[in-house]
Amino acid sequence: QWVYNILEKKAEADRIVHENPDPSNGFVLVPDLKWNQNQLDDLYLVAVVHRREIKSLRDLTAEHLPLLRNVLQEGKEAIAKRFGVPGSQLRIYLHYQPSYYHLHVHFTALGYDAPGSSVERAHLLADVIDNLAADSTFYQKRALTFPLRADEPLFKKFQEAGKV
Repeated sequence: QWVYNILEKKAEADRIVHENPDPSNGFVLVPDLKWNQNQLDDLYLVAVVHRREIKSLRDLTAEHLPLLRNVLQEGKEAIAKRFGVPGSQLRIYLHYQPSYYHLHVHFTALGYDAPGSSVERAHLLADVIDNLAADSTFYQKRALTFPLRADEPLFKKFQEAGKV
């Protein structure tokens, strides 16, 4: 609901850094709740796409390339304009598995070791774009490894299925 409140401007409207209102290829860029916005060393923003049917990396196909390219380009430009941090100093990625199932993209300062930014869970947006440009169904076919904590419900499901 938090995501929909942001998209509908029922919450955090005053925190929006950038918005592209296009229903197919648009998104809202907001500071992540983990970032207090007092310094740039731990800069952390999230781009939440307007399209509700895209839940995660697994749903992406070449059809979504205009959306992903918009998020990448406009997100970098908005952060450079507002915070003076160039795109070359950003880590821009998607999580798999995500913390919530509505497509969103993380923008963090390159030097900041953000939770979930390690290679096991983070997929760089530029790589995702390249992979989909080469093969539209790349993320439907590819085996994607990801870490799970022992206390996560999904881990328990794997245990019950005898997969762990």
